[in-house]
Order: sequence, then C-alpha cells, then structure tokens
Amino acid sequence: MSARSDADRSGALAGLRVAELASEATAFAGKLMSDMGADVIVIEPPAGSELRSRPPFVDDVVDPEKSLTWWHYNTNKRGVTLDLDTASDRERLRQLLLSVDVVLEGEAPGRLSSLGLDYADLRSAKRELVMVSITPFGRGDPREHEPVTDLTLLAGGGPVWSCGYDDHSLPPIRGWGNQSYNIGALYAVIGTLVAILVRDEQGIGQHVDVNLNASANVTTEQATYTWLVTRQTVQRQTGRHAEILPSLPTQVRCSDGRWVNTGVPPRVRDEFAAVHEWLRELGLLEEFTDRVFLELGMERERLDLSKLGEDVEVQAMFAAGREAMTLIASRLPSYEFFMEAHRRQMPVAIIYSPEETLQDSHFVVRGFPTRIDHDDLGRSILYPGAPIRFTGSPSRIRSRAPHLGEHNSEVFAEIETGADD
Repeated sequence: MSARSDADRSGALAGLRVAELASEATAFAGKLMSDMGADVIVIEPPAGSELRSRPPFVDDVVDPEKSLTWWHYNTNKRGVTLDLDTASDRERLRQLLLSVDVVLEGEAPGRLSSLGLDYADLRSAKRELVMVSITPFGRGDPREHEPVTDLTLLAGGGPVWSCGYDDHSLPPIRGWGNQSYNIGALYAVIGTLVAILVRDEQGIGQHVDVNLNASANVTTEQATYTWLVTRQTVQRQTGRHAEILPSLPTQVRCSDGRWVNTGVPPRVRDEFAAVHEWLRELGLLEEFTDRVFLELGMERERLDLSKLGEDVEVQAMFAAGREAMTLIASRLPSYEFFMEAHRRQMPVAIIYSPEETLQDSHFVVRGFPTRIDHDDLGRSILYPGAPIRFTGSPSRIRSRAPHLGEHNSEVFAEIETGADD
C-alpha cells in the first residue's frame, strides 16, 4: 500500500490490497473490505461503471458523480479507469492485478480468460495471489451464460418463496436492495478471508468461486433444509418465519397506530414470569383469560418446541405467550412497548421507514448514521453505517466514493515506482 493509504487506513484488514473490477456483483464485497481497512482499488471502464447511472441521485440531479447507489457501494475505495479493449491498458491492468493481494471480479464467464488475465494466467507470476469470482451460477456451470437479474436469482435460489404475506392470493415479494448480490458478497468476503489465512500459513493463493444462485439457496433459513429432510414446502407468512404449518401473527398495531413486531414469544420460565408481571403492572392480568397458561409456563424450565404440533399443553402455553404480547402491544404506544419489552429482555421491533431508522436514538447512539464530508459538494452527507459493530475489528466509513478516474495518477505511479513491493 502507498504511504498515503497507510496513513489514512486502519482496521482489521489494514495492509490488505484489493483490486476490484467494478460490477454489480462485486460492489458490496469490495465495500465490506474497504470499510474494514483494506485498500480497495475499483477499476472502471473510461465511461464509468454502470452503477453510476443508478438512481436515486443527490439533489435529484442526474450525474454519474451523484448516484447514491455508486456512493453507497464504493465508500473508502480508490478509483481508476482502464480501457480493456486496448493492449496498453490490458498490460496496465495486469501489472495492477499482480501488485495486489486479492482480485475481486464478477465478469462474464470467459471474459478474463480471453484477455489473458484470468487466475490461470496470473498465478504463474504470483503464486500467492487470491482471486475471488462472483457469478450467477459459478464458473463452468451449464447455466453460466444465462442472463439474470436480482429478482431471478432470488426467485430461482429460493428466498422469494418465503417472503410475502399470509394472503397467498398475493404473489411472493422480493426483498429490496440487491439482496442476491449482497448475499453473494458476504460469502465472497468469508471466502476471501479464509483464503488469506491459508496464504499466510502456506504461501499459496487460490481461486474462490462464488455461486450467487447457490448462495441464495443456502440463505433460505429452514426452507431448503425442510424440503431436503421432509420433502415438505414451507409457506410464507407476514413478518415471521416461513413454516410448513401456519403460526400465530406477530405484527400488531399499537395504540398510536404504528405497527410493531412482537418477536419470539416466551419460551422459558423467566420470560413467562416477565410477561405475567407486565400484564399485572398494566392492569390487564384479569382481562387476559389465558393467564393460567402463562402461569403453567412459569412452572417449567423451558418449553419443548419440538412438541408444538403434538402436545396441546405446550401449544396452549406458547400461544398464550404470543397472545399476551399482542394484548400488551395493542394497549401501548409503539415506542413505550419497544422500550419496556427490551427492558424485560424481550426482542421486539418497531416497523420503521428507512428515514425513521436513521433518526432512532438507539441507532444514533451506536453510530449507525454516519456523516461523511463531501469536498465535491461543500457539505456532509448522511450515510448508513455498519449494521454490525465489532469491538475488535471495527468497520467505518472514512471517505466518499471515488470520482471517475480520480486516483489514476496515484495508483499507477505506485505500480511504476514499486511502492507496493
């Protein structure tokens, strides 16, 4: 890494250098690594990445430098441009790829091989290089050349089937936000880190082949495994796990009209006792006709949920816990219900809009909303920060996404002077 990058970067992956061939498939994986301190160099064609044309745009001005999609996925990265249709830029790319620890790519199958820049072409010159490929069906799969979208990947992989409402006259719903690519990115980062550990131990790199369809399929919670074990299909439900048999609703409208998700009902003695006490404090205990089943739950160390479908007493206690939380939620304002439930160590959630999430005091205190200075705009912009906070390996946004070709001179000068040796 350059002296400039060393001074600016910290985190668990500081010192790791990554070349990312810009694409929809690689963007989030590159962001995850750059936000954890890696020096990620994103490589675009001269006209810019396709992500730069994605709305929305800041101030509603259509501009390749103002796409919020590009901004979000490319924080902390440095950016260069290369025209791979020219021999000189292909050679420059080769030099760049051989100067890094990791090559991250989502090119169409056969594209890098046709340029002489695939893993097989590079490993002879740098045996410790790690290449990570993210493609719809994996390298060499019979379907590798099929066109895909985020929707078709999520539908074909399975997650869409489990997403939607109790009313099955409505079609399944695709989770928003390029989730198929984000799922693949998580597996790509995990694979990268494992490959780096092996490289550090054995001095040999490897090719990590990420299959987006397979990644989506193993991220269907119990849906795929239920089919493999029992040959039964789970059914989607509003705001709760897809199950073979319907479960009780969890989404409740509070007294202020806002909806909440009441989460997992009581399952152990202390949880039943907490709900029972909460009902008593609110003066609702006598009104709750199934309180006897809460009291039975207070006598057991834990419910055996494997008996839900066969033990009527277990089923009654589980249902009573759910109905008790529903009653409490319906009588309280949403934020009071949320705060009181968490004080009693019960995980519940308010159903927020994205804007409301960034304003919630819990998210603010933990540093999720992050303001980043935009020297190009003369003001700061509010970004969503890291969704998970690791005390030992913090992730943070330090700088805005690069402008088109912003670091050409800097990056190529490093290669020419051997600053990264």
